[in-house]
Amino acid sequence: MSAIPQFALRSARPAKKREGGLVSKLIADQAVLALLHELAAWPKPGLVSHVDTGSHTDMDAAMMQSSAEALRPFFAELAMAGRDGADMGHLRTIGLRAEAAMLAATGGVNTHRGAIFGLCAAAGAVAEISAEGAAVAPVRLGQIVVRQWAADIQRGPIPLFSHGAAALRRYGAGGARAEAAGGFRSVYEVGWPALRQGRSLRPDDPEAPPVQACFALIAAVHDTNLLHRGGADGLRYAAEAASLFLSQGGVGGPDWRRRAAVVHAAFVARRLSPGGCADLLAMTLFVGTLETGIALL
Repeated sequence: MSAIPQFALRSARPAKKREGGLVSKLIADQAVLALLHELAAWPKPGLVSHVDTGSHTDMDAAMMQSSAEALRPFFAELAMAGRDGADMGHLRTIGLRAEAAMLAATGGVNTHRGAIFGLCAAAGAVAEISAEGAAVAPVRLGQIVVRQWAADIQRGPIPLFSHGAAALRRYGAGGARAEAAGGFRSVYEVGWPALRQGRSLRPDDPEAPPVQACFALIAAVHDTNLLHRGGADGLRYAAEAASLFLSQGGVGGPDWRRRAAVVHAAFVARRLSPGGCADLLAMTLFVGTLETGIALL
């Protein structure tokens, strides 16, 4: 897997002409690239990759890639809406059309619903900041989401039949809604620091940092997909297995791929899939492109 590229846009055109399609396309490209790099990361416990289908029997890497590509125009539309200061109701409408496109591309399989929810807010926030002519710092991105849309996210409709809604009713887990309303704290406080740590531990191995971030998220997040598949015991097992991997040095420890693959196999044997953490990993990789700021000059 190649490293997530930094990106910048420089133009001599007037600001109002620069803004719009080109910036929105740039943001959409990065959102799709984050989804594809999440897919490419391996070993990710229980999750689909180009190596295998993890704990899933209804999806594979080709389907995940088709799903990600189907979302590209909607990420661009979301970026445009964010730049124009759209409210969450407008963003949600675009997100629902994106979800319909995803389901059409996958034959009805939910591959990226949680990622759509998170990346739609992130793309909108990046576009809003870029419209101000400012560099985008990762922490500021989360603050924009809270300031602009947290109240609307909390008041929004709860899907009756989603895994997250079921976990909310049974276990009190907040899921994607709580993550978004809180400015994606799991991304900024867990995923992003772990991604940076992985880069430090394995500077010459671009495959290692996403795995480090994935394990860190599994160890820390109350993933509603894990609760759905394994209940509280499954969630506890997943967190303990991920924590053990990290305590043994994570990707900085000896033979890290073999150890991560053992955890992956154990998740598959228990049919555990941390799909919420996969969505947060994609967001972490998106945020990773912002670490040194995006210059929209």
